Amino acid sequence: MTQTVQDLSIDETSSHQLTAADRCDSCGAQAYIRATMASGELYFCAHHGAEFKDKLAATAIEWHDESSRLHESK
Repeated sequence: MTQTVQDLSIDETSSHQLTAADRCDSCGAQAYIRATMASGELYFCAHHGAEFKDKLAATAIEWHDESSRLHESK
């Protein structure tokens, strides 16, 4: 069974919130997205998360997305 992007669990309430210490595996920027794969976790900034989401959808177990925090007013 393959998953589509729409089938991914978008989790914004995980007990492990991403922090400034979590870095994008592609560019080193602050990570706002954690993709849980069978082999481990991948961390992405909002830009790279959007870029790779369609490619990873078929194999991702969970897609934890906190990119909405970029638009919060302080």
